[in-house]
Amino acid sequence: MLNRISKRNNCSIYKIEEEGKTSVNRLVISSEETRAICNDTTVMGVNYTRKLRTACSNVMKSLQEEQVINLEERKTIVFNILRGGLNFGLREAIADAFDWNLHGSSFISAQRARINPDSEEWHIIESDYQKVYMPHSAQIVIGDVVATGTSLEFGLEALVKQAEMNNTKIESILFFTFGGKRTEEILENLDALCREKFEGYQSTTLCYIEGRFTVPTVSSPLTIKLTGTDLVKREAVMAPEFIKSQYENPTFPMERCVIYDAGSRAFWLPEYLEDVIEYWEQIYTMARRGRTFEQQVGERAPMLDCSQFGKVDLEELASTHLDKIKSIANS
Repeated sequence: MLNRISKRNNCSIYKIEEEGKTSVNRLVISSEETRAICNDTTVMGVNYTRKLRTACSNVMKSLQEEQVINLEERKTIVFNILRGGLNFGLREAIADAFDWNLHGSSFISAQRARINPDSEEWHIIESDYQKVYMPHSAQIVIGDVVATGTSLEFGLEALVKQAEMNNTKIESILFFTFGGKRTEEILENLDALCREKFEGYQSTTLCYIEGRFTVPTVSSPLTIKLTGTDLVKREAVMAPEFIKSQYENPTFPMERCVIYDAGSRAFWLPEYLEDVIEYWEQIYTMARRGRTFEQQVGERAPMLDCSQFGKVDLEELASTHLDKIKSIANS
């Protein structure tokens, strides 16, 4: 299903090969920095955003060298969907990759929420801020975390409308995500729209970071889950390096989500740490009631061989990890 097309600049790039036609060039990228982000919840704040920026920069450099993309300095625009897009640091990542200074940035806010607390449907509750700049011909670079895709759909619709208002011709879109399959469904629709509206539209390239993860639903067989929000490893399509990295620490395959809430992880750590602590307290309680490490890993990452971890006491693991996270929260 994954075919490696590049291994350079400290990153690996794989193409998703599946049956069925798609207009989107779907890639999975893997790097030391993004594996640390997806595995280690103590990677947060500036450390987190710096790692993500470095990884995106290296991937863009590799894609340009492999002629998968063909970005030009004065045509390139980073389109930031606030606030998730700010995690990726794409403006600086592009400068780092190509030593450019003349590329631009645009901004739009799109904050989602459930229609009601028990609903599995989402809607946009805030979209007041827009500052969109575009050259005559534009190559768009975007980064966002995508679960339901509510914010992404809204942001991309606004992007196309603004391009038409400005008489801008969109030439290509490069998209980075921690996300699930809904991402490519949205981008396939966008690709068709851009080919219809912008003569000479060239390509839509989607970079899944470490894997195309699964977004749990009400029926997903997970004891702990946030439906429509979490990105989990169960039934995901993941880079081989990322799968191998799960064996480095028994906490890695246990995490509730590969990213948790990206906004708070980057910009408001008390909220992020509270989220992580709450999850691991649930794990600790389950362990005290008899839940085993093998059961938990078998549920969340069934592709792994638990015997490679050796003997792991889930209660002890959860207690030790909680102490570590709480010490950071209380420091």
